[in-house]
Amino acid sequence: QVQLVESGGGVVQPGGSLRLSCAASGSGFSFKVMGWYRQAPGKQRDFVAIINRGGTTNYADSVKGRFTISRDNAKNTVYLQMDSLKLEDTAVYYCRDLSTGYWGQGTQVTVSS
Repeated sequence: QVQLVESGGGVVQPGGSLRLSCAASGSGFSFKVMGWYRQAPGKQRDFVAIINRGGTTNYADSVKGRFTISRDNAKNTVYLQMDSLKLEDTAVYYCRDLSTGYWGQGTQVTVSS
């Protein structure tokens, strides 16, 4: 069973930055496709970013140019660097192992002035 543990959420002002981390247990991390999703209050969970085992990335239009997904296979960890944060980025952010379908427990990001 895969366990995913997110960290790094918090409260930040508009224009600020945060870096989320997602540590994965188990073997074979370097072969996994990993993604970040987010869910704002009263809304569905939406795709944010994805990275495949070769390091190719893709982003939702709403975060393109502001967020960067990366991975460190030696640490079994995927990151989401979030810059130029906006009020509408407020949500619970979830890490997902797309190779198995497992989700992390989520970490709250609040952008507030």
